[in-house]
This record gives sequence, C-alpha cells and structure tokens, in this order.
Amino acid sequence: MLTLIGNILGLFAASWLLQDFHITGFGFVLSSIFFTIAQIILAPFILKMAIKHAPVLRGGIALVTVFVVLLLTTLFTDGLQISGFATWITAPLVIWVTTVVAGILLPMVLFKKVLQNAKRPA
Repeated sequence: MLTLIGNILGLFAASWLLQDFHITGFGFVLSSIFFTIAQIILAPFILKMAIKHAPVLRGGIALVTVFVVLLLTTLFTDGLQISGFATWITAPLVIWVTTVVAGILLPMVLFKKVLQNAKRPA
C-alpha cells in the first residue's frame, strides 16, 4: 500500500513539475496501478541483471527500474504520456526522489495515527 501511495505521489509530482509529462483522469489511476505492479515485478529482475552484467549500475538501479517501468507504462496504458528527452531523463529522478521521501515520511504519519488510536480508551 505504501508503495502504491508513494508511486501515486511520484507520478503526480512529475506531472506537476515537468511540462512534457502528462497524466489524464482515469488514466492516472490505471497508470499508477500498472506502474506499481510493474515495479514490484521488475525490480528484482533488473537488480539481478545489473549485478550480473553491469555492477556499476547497482547504485542507480532504482532509477533504472523507474525508467523501465515508466517506458512500459507509457506503452501499455493510455493515461501517461511523456515527450522530450529531458523529460525522459528528469521524470525518473523526480519520481524516485518523491517515492524515497514518501517512503520515509508516510510510515511516520501512518504509524503515528495508529499509535494515537491505540492509546485512546475504548
């Protein structure tokens, strides 16, 4: 669930910050779900391939994964359109940074609410 929320925030941030990154209404939901499923499936495979064939990429494997998943999402869904070389290079970085920040902050917010609810008398 946190991965999906982080990806939604990342895609939204990219569409807000990058002029040539467009997500449309219902396509946003479909693209977010597809993006998350593809990322969960492909991340281990891409990491394994990078370790085997290009160990130098290990540090940037998350960015490579985001790029590949963005490419697949634009090919297989109608909700996401990216144009321009600079946008293709910048979008994975924006999405990655946003998901990292969301991965740090969201659990703190969600667990805080859970802990506050647990402390309340029934």
